[in-house]
Amino acid sequence: MTHFYTTTPSPVGELTLIANGKAIVGLYWDISDVDSLLAGAKRDDTHPVLKQALAELKEYFAGKRTTFDVPVAFDHGTDFQRQCWEALKAIPYGKTYSYGEQAGRIGRPKAVRAVGGANGQNPISIIVPCHRVVGADGSLTGFGGGIERKAYLLNLEQGQKGLAL
Repeated sequence: MTHFYTTTPSPVGELTLIANGKAIVGLYWDISDVDSLLAGAKRDDTHPVLKQALAELKEYFAGKRTTFDVPVAFDHGTDFQRQCWEALKAIPYGKTYSYGEQAGRIGRPKAVRAVGGANGQNPISIIVPCHRVVGADGSLTGFGGGIERKAYLLNLEQGQKGLAL
């Protein structure tokens, strides 16, 4: 299947979006993280799925969007990882869950560390909101984009101005 990609600046740095033609399959902070995924992909700043995602991200960062409608697909990952990523989509805008709460919601209450590991491999940052999962004590832990970006996104969603990066 042919993949398409585009890049866009954002308040949290440049983002690379990848689509499989029908859905977003990747949203990454650092293009070097996705070199292998981009091999053979075509840059297409006008692809309908990518355009929709870009428009929704712009609205999100402007504080005008609380949910994403662009289709997403997990075209890799284990069954457990996909289960964790699907569960992330149910965390409401402006709310946080602990890793333990997420583990409980997928019926694996003792799999807290495994949930954290799966979240760390989430291929669709922001749209699939792994930034909404925090430590049991509310601390900001583990985030592929870095703790500063996680804090920015959570502050944005909780109606505060994001931290300057």
